Amino acid sequence: MTFGRVNPHFQLEDQGITGLGTVHYNLIEPALIEAALKAGEGTLGQGGTLLVTTGKFTGRSPKDKHIVKTDSVADTIWWENNAAMSPEGFDALYADMLTYLKGRDVFVQDLIGGADPAHSINMRMISELAWHSLFNRTMLRRPKRDALDSFIADFTVINCPGFKADPERHDCRSETVIAMNFDRKLILVGNTEYAGENKKSVFSLLNYLLPEKGIMPMHCSANHAEGNPVDTAIFFGLSGTGKTTLSADPNRTLLGDDEHGWSDRGTFNFEGGCYAKTINLSAEAEPEIYATCGMFGTIIENMVFDPETQELDFEDDSLTPNMRCAYPLHYISNASETALGGHPKNVIMLTCDAFGVLPPISRLTPAQAMYHFLSGFTSKMAGTERGIDEPQPVFSTCFGAPFMPRRPEVYGNLLREKIAKHGATCWLVNTGWTGGAFGTGSRMPIKATRALLTAALDGSLNDVEFRKDPNFGFEVPVAVPGVAEVLLDPRRTWTDPTAYDAQAAKLVQMFADNFAQYVPFIDEDVRAASLG
Repeated sequence: MTFGRVNPHFQLEDQGITGLGTVHYNLIEPALIEAALKAGEGTLGQGGTLLVTTGKFTGRSPKDKHIVKTDSVADTIWWENNAAMSPEGFDALYADMLTYLKGRDVFVQDLIGGADPAHSINMRMISELAWHSLFNRTMLRRPKRDALDSFIADFTVINCPGFKADPERHDCRSETVIAMNFDRKLILVGNTEYAGENKKSVFSLLNYLLPEKGIMPMHCSANHAEGNPVDTAIFFGLSGTGKTTLSADPNRTLLGDDEHGWSDRGTFNFEGGCYAKTINLSAEAEPEIYATCGMFGTIIENMVFDPETQELDFEDDSLTPNMRCAYPLHYISNASETALGGHPKNVIMLTCDAFGVLPPISRLTPAQAMYHFLSGFTSKMAGTERGIDEPQPVFSTCFGAPFMPRRPEVYGNLLREKIAKHGATCWLVNTGWTGGAFGTGSRMPIKATRALLTAALDGSLNDVEFRKDPNFGFEVPVAVPGVAEVLLDPRRTWTDPTAYDAQAAKLVQMFADNFAQYVPFIDEDVRAASLG
């Protein structure tokens, strides 16, 4: 039995997926919420939100991601970063997952990855859970209803949280699996209810496909000056560094908060929604994002709430510090209707430095930009991955190593070429600790970060005096109106300057040790930038 709107010539049976229960095609938000509530998948929250929990898995499972090693991709995948799966293991996994689905109801969303129609990809998202279907509909881009009548998918994702993989039979690491097969144009996800695996599987796919077209896929948020798409800024950063918060500037137009491409035509969002962390979210600091937590159809994931009033607790992280809300992009009042921007005028690299060493903002040369892009230094924040309970310093190349199928230099060279061609100014912004390391210091004040970013984006920061950082060689402003001068010199924020020097030396050595892996693949100017 089927319900909903779908291309009559591209139903699941046409893909060889048969014997299912009821198939729900392209249901819209009210129907999906109704189905989720009927199945006991969540609770109706204030304003018509859907409150859900994801059980054991409250973050991504990067060690359980696999790429099928076929002849067509064997020489282009960064295998040191991506676990291989044999074609035979994948075939068994696919067959067993289809057997698991026999007689079960499924929810199908036919969606688009990429706001630029010249470079977009059609995605069929098949979900065991109704709320996952709502998540996919929120996070990817929705075609017009009449376009569904002729929709043909380029790739298909099948997500079955109730299915457990067999590591020996399926050639995977554990019972949890995310497996991508480029030849069969399939992505399979099993044994995790964490919804973020859906969107990141599409991101990983685009990260492989787009560089062949000369397009730079980026783990970044983006916005542009109001009424002026030419003045576009992009914000690289891992989860917890401030991509969503800092791009949601009420004085600028939001393109998106997480995943974008940079083509010869400019910048474009991959997604149609935002997936924001809600821990300690407040109406005062982030009013627009806070407001979405009471809007119809927003998914509230892993947040503690009052069972009588459904009032959300933004400070209780007993389920996970990685509590989130997923909402459509248009819920942000200044969101772009097209999600298209110009070539980035400013490139911001966000890092959350748990060592308390890096300045709040630094200006980078193009060579330094590639160095810090390849380094991808930050601190993984609590809850973003399984087993992360407090900030952990990490080097995640391209600010998104878990989602990079190709070698880092592919992305680094693409970014460098585009920065050079379009004359972008590059900045490194530390949203982490000041006055000491994690446990001693405090997080960088968000007001200071916003003031510094505003000065960078409106050009006024170019007019202030800069000093050369003795540790990394980049330029740091000496004084900026509206920002406490002491913040701009991290050493002065520490009560013990010698302790800062020791911590800085430790961090510099960590950078050097990590970057050694890229030295054989880079040009001399980037190698020189690595020396500070």
